[in-house]
Amino acid sequence: MSTMPTKDHAELAGQFNADENRVDWHDETLWWIRQKRDKAVNQLPEWELLRETASKIKEHVLSNLGNYLEAFEANALANGVTVHWAADAKEHNEIVHQIIKNHGVNRMVKSKSMLTEECHLNEYLAENGIEVIDSDLGERIVQLAKEPPSHIVLPCIHKKKEEIGDLFHEHLGTPAGVSDPQILTETARQHLREVFLTRKIALTGVNFAVAETGEFVVCTNEGNADMGAHLSEVHIASMGIEKIIPKREHLGVFLRLLTRSATGQPITTYSSHYKRPRSGQQMHIVIVDNGRSVQLGRKDFRNSLKCIRCGACMNTCPVYRRSGGHSYHNAISGPIGSILAPNLDMEKYADLPFASTLCGSCSNVCPVKIDIHDQLYKWRQVIVKAGYTTKAKTASMKMMQWTLSSPGIYHVAGKAGRMVMKYAPFAVNNALNPWYKQRDMPKPPAESFDEWYKKNRGKK
Repeated sequence: MSTMPTKDHAELAGQFNADENRVDWHDETLWWIRQKRDKAVNQLPEWELLRETASKIKEHVLSNLGNYLEAFEANALANGVTVHWAADAKEHNEIVHQIIKNHGVNRMVKSKSMLTEECHLNEYLAENGIEVIDSDLGERIVQLAKEPPSHIVLPCIHKKKEEIGDLFHEHLGTPAGVSDPQILTETARQHLREVFLTRKIALTGVNFAVAETGEFVVCTNEGNADMGAHLSEVHIASMGIEKIIPKREHLGVFLRLLTRSATGQPITTYSSHYKRPRSGQQMHIVIVDNGRSVQLGRKDFRNSLKCIRCGACMNTCPVYRRSGGHSYHNAISGPIGSILAPNLDMEKYADLPFASTLCGSCSNVCPVKIDIHDQLYKWRQVIVKAGYTTKAKTASMKMMQWTLSSPGIYHVAGKAGRMVMKYAPFAVNNALNPWYKQRDMPKPPAESFDEWYKKNRGKK
């Protein structure tokens, strides 16, 4: 039995909202990225065709996942790659640890991988005496701050340059008070160059795995995955089972969608193909389930496995933008994380599907057409029925069910509510009403819609 988080989304969002300037800056920055996305996609007349094509390819893969995984494994083995299978996070971490032990080293360089964040690989290896250095600049910043990433594409989007300057002064020896991005970036380059040159083992994630060829593709803007993989003696790639696409030609669809959706760029700076180890190098692929097959079996939620981790749903989400990624207390935050997390632990993440306005903006921008807001709504129903909501929420839902199931009670309740808001506004405009904490309560209408309809349309 899992335990509920010590703090839920609302409490953690409250902490983030305490710094109003940061909230406004975070909100505006992510909306700016959303606008870049809109500009980029509007330049492609075939954008909706690309979305539909990608969605259908992924749907086909999910319906034939076992066959494609077997084909990928066979082709990867033929390419000289060692393939491992991990049922869960524990097995994934143990496999990676064993590979490192087999080579007698205690240091590794790692590029961005949300799967390893999901599996808590860094913490596991640290507990076993293995030093891991994250080479993605954003990941390295949050690693120095001893924080998880707050965004799947922009890991340190919640931090300002002055805070990063303080971290670099403390850990990398830059002068105090220096926050010039060019100086900080050059400092990181010099720091990571030594890491790349001295690490025998490098780990990368996988953006796409091609069943037809047994190759995989990693997309970065910094080239750090290439530096780690090409300079190392051992390349480990951590891959979720849903990363499969059938053919290499399908990459043209997904690569055009991915970065436009993520940052508004036409393509990532580096789209690196890895097919076989170079002479003298070992290449390992760890294929991980970790609850994905369970999600695949959930009819209402299987489409979430189409996700290509672009982060577009986060950039557009009004809740994420104003509550921060850490408020989701999960490796993957935002709307898509709120769908994926309850699959791993419904009790622990029962609060996340409620951290949404259900406005549908996430579904509108999703490049593979995941019905995100519909799934959030369906998760709410599952969680309430399973009894994982708080007592107060459960009681309020039962009260609403009782009220909405009877027209007579509904009309009486509506009239009573209007009377209270008109003649005793203090009954709702107080700290005991969660809605009042963040907004002004609306002015009560003079009459209900039902009353207006009977008066104006009833005779007709």
